[in-house]
Amino acid sequence: MFSFFKKEKKQQGKSRLKVDLHSHLIPGIDDGSQSMEESLHLLRGMEALGYKKVITTPHIMMDAYGNTPKSITAGLNTLRKTAKKEGICLEIEAAAEYYLDDGFCDLLKKGDMLTLKGNYLLFETSYMAKPIQLEEMIFEILATGYTPLLAHPERYRYVKDPQKEYGRFKELGVYFQVNLNSFGGHYGKEAKKHAQFLSSHGMIDFLGSDVHHKKQVETLGNVFLLDAYSDIFKHNTILNDTVF
Repeated sequence: MFSFFKKEKKQQGKSRLKVDLHSHLIPGIDDGSQSMEESLHLLRGMEALGYKKVITTPHIMMDAYGNTPKSITAGLNTLRKTAKKEGICLEIEAAAEYYLDDGFCDLLKKGDMLTLKGNYLLFETSYMAKPIQLEEMIFEILATGYTPLLAHPERYRYVKDPQKEYGRFKELGVYFQVNLNSFGGHYGKEAKKHAQFLSSHGMIDFLGSDVHHKKQVETLGNVFLLDAYSDIFKHNTILNDTVF
């Protein structure tokens, strides 16, 4: 079943980090894994790459994925039990990836948010259009005691002036989580270019796999062999293992 990991093992690099903090591994809950078999397959792949812990982050999006802390926790518990029975030793936890929509503001007011250790709140926006009230929403995240952590900033196509726009996010107190596969071109040339910009300017705080499917696990091992991967650690302070 897992032959592709065995076949490529000699060619693959290993993660320098113990913790991955962005993935979609709970089956049937969003656009990630669609079955328990697929979830186990992905977990074995992450374990083979050297990870000791995954913090999976299902989407919470008002019009698409109406997940709640209760439903995510239930899915997490089932995944943990099944993985343990299958001999998978990875530590598995869960937070969430919040989409900045009208429903997000209501959730923030209620205060029942699934965050990473250190109160980091992982959020994303539309890829194409910058939310009109983005800065106001960031202020609200900070005002309610959370630390804003922007998922895959390199993938937002509305960023036209990286120095200015990424710099503004940093001024506002936003942390950045960059997808590792962006360095291998998985999301296109523009995302790769922006990932390299963020790395060379020391703007990356966290690295994530953002694994949804088999292909994204396969390509991670190749990214770990790139000079660009080594360069990340020369120019940035990566905080993944602080949430272990």
